[in-house]
Amino acid sequence: MLDLTRNTRTGIDAVLRGERHGLRARLLFAGPAIIASVAYMDPGNYATNIQAGAGYGYTLLWVVLLANLIAMLFQALSARLGIVTGKNLAELSRDHFSKPVVLVMWAVSEVAAMATDLAEFLGGAIGLSLLFNLPLIVGMAITAIVTYGILLFEGRGFRPMELIIGALVGVIGLCYLAEILIAPIDWQATGLGLVSPALPDHAALTIAVGIIGATVMPHAIYLHSGLTQSRATPRDDNDRRKLVRFSNTEVVLALAVAGMVNMAMVMMAASAFHQGHSEVSEIETAYHTLTPLLGGAAAAIFLTSLIASGVSSSVVGTMAGQMIMQGFLHIRIPIWLRRLITMVPAFVVVAMGVNATQALVVSQVILSIALPVPMIALIVFVARRDIMGAFTVSPPIRLLAILDAIAVLSLNFILLAGAFGVPIPFLDG
Repeated sequence: MLDLTRNTRTGIDAVLRGERHGLRARLLFAGPAIIASVAYMDPGNYATNIQAGAGYGYTLLWVVLLANLIAMLFQALSARLGIVTGKNLAELSRDHFSKPVVLVMWAVSEVAAMATDLAEFLGGAIGLSLLFNLPLIVGMAITAIVTYGILLFEGRGFRPMELIIGALVGVIGLCYLAEILIAPIDWQATGLGLVSPALPDHAALTIAVGIIGATVMPHAIYLHSGLTQSRATPRDDNDRRKLVRFSNTEVVLALAVAGMVNMAMVMMAASAFHQGHSEVSEIETAYHTLTPLLGGAAAAIFLTSLIASGVSSSVVGTMAGQMIMQGFLHIRIPIWLRRLITMVPAFVVVAMGVNATQALVVSQVILSIALPVPMIALIVFVARRDIMGAFTVSPPIRLLAILDAIAVLSLNFILLAGAFGVPIPFLDG
């Protein structure tokens, strides 16, 4: 396994020296964005996409596209930060902010890590319990064992983990390719939905807020900078430029796949549920409704994708939690303890009998509270010449990032206000 990582490092160095070219050489740089892209296909996306498709058909596909474009920018900036500085976002925060601020950032990020794991654990567990007719708590236990087993590969170098996560992403993608082949998709309506922004009513606006407001995941921003910080060893700024260029290409491709998976979720829900079952809003209901509408194969494929999503995103969430703790506090704990810390709240929630879908909603609210911390810190750092040097982002990119952050954080505020019962005039009217 270590040979995979050593060979990848050797190959990357050869590309940077100009000794290797072509597609196989470019594939050596694939990995970090694929792992980060899992955050955009986690179980938290499933319920929102099902609601969008069931309630509004293909109308809200443009929202998914817009959300994906925003995600591309922030993941590219995070990867750039790691490549240029050799440090991840948490480490830079520790170096440049005061101790009280760092402690608050760490505490908020830890809560976000637990909320992330709650959503992902529940997604995998729901899929297993429905597919194999198991109690939810048993599905969670299986998810815990499988994710811990995958995490053990992290100690064998970065490449094995990248290949495992890449395989799970491939499973999710193939499942939704199969779904859109099974479901009778209206391709003309799909095209119109992508290029014709529309919000038919206030409920549609609420769903759009949910899609965009929960797009940029706090742990994904932290993680991407860590995945790129030491993957290659650039000799000079020319090497860094090459690495940034390769990284940007990978971000666009990986998140384009994640975006297409999300669009496929909406399209499948639109095809299966919009006419006659527009009230479908929960994962369990979607599964039970799919069987008579599209057949058992479509329902089983849906659950298979959900299980792959839950397992892969739970692994990635644990990796991010480990990186956050190590970066902020310079403390590294055993992976089994890290796994235990983040999954205990999920088991407690299920043991208390809390509705699984409601727990997913609460987890997204917690993530909305945590999101400003890494997003604002990232914008601050990539705009500082003393940190980024020649790679300081240009004023137009900086302005675009600020505008995107304002939009996402405003939408998160609307989500939070709705969750806590605060009336929003243009949503309630």
